[in-house]
Amino acid sequence: MAAAHQPSNWNIANALTVVRIAGVPVFGWLLLAHDGDSVGFRVAAWAAFALLMITDRIDGDLARKYDLVTNFGKLADPIADKALTGMAFVGLSIIFTDTDFGWLFWTITIVVLLREWGITLMRFVIKKYGVMPASQGGKIKTTLQAVAIGGFLLPLEIWNNPFTDLLLFFAWVFMAAAVAVTVVTGVMYVRDARTIRRDAKAATAS
Repeated sequence: MAAAHQPSNWNIANALTVVRIAGVPVFGWLLLAHDGDSVGFRVAAWAAFALLMITDRIDGDLARKYDLVTNFGKLADPIADKALTGMAFVGLSIIFTDTDFGWLFWTITIVVLLREWGITLMRFVIKKYGVMPASQGGKIKTTLQAVAIGGFLLPLEIWNNPFTDLLLFFAWVFMAAAVAVTVVTGVMYVRDARTIRRDAKAATAS
């Protein structure tokens, strides 16, 4: 029987993932320019974040449509997402440090980053047993984080009017939902990793 076709790692889907990773420092520079007090740079950071997040949807669609799913992509794609959202969380925490909710933003950032990079490390640890792709819950988590971050990236606190205050309220609502889903899916990934490890060991033993 012929071996199953394995797509090359050199494909457009993986290239977009690499572009997303390479764009993280550019986004970070735009966000933190002038200590985050520049309306122009904050809007530019928002636009850069939106464009980079769009590549996440595009590369996934291309990979599935043209059978370009690779083990590299399964590992690199979530890393790219975490690098981008992680930069956003840290950058926003720095910007809002001296505000009334600065402590809350840092608490959220620490909880989210511990979960995100802890799960990423776990993926590498269990790689010898099998690749753990992103789940549907993980995709929902990424979407909620992206929407919440997008709300805070815009300089709503600088514009400071009733309409932007309302947008900031909704940004907090999405942030609360994002943190809740982030924690829950983290627990689910740990459960899935244990299952993959157990099944791989059972298969080896048999």
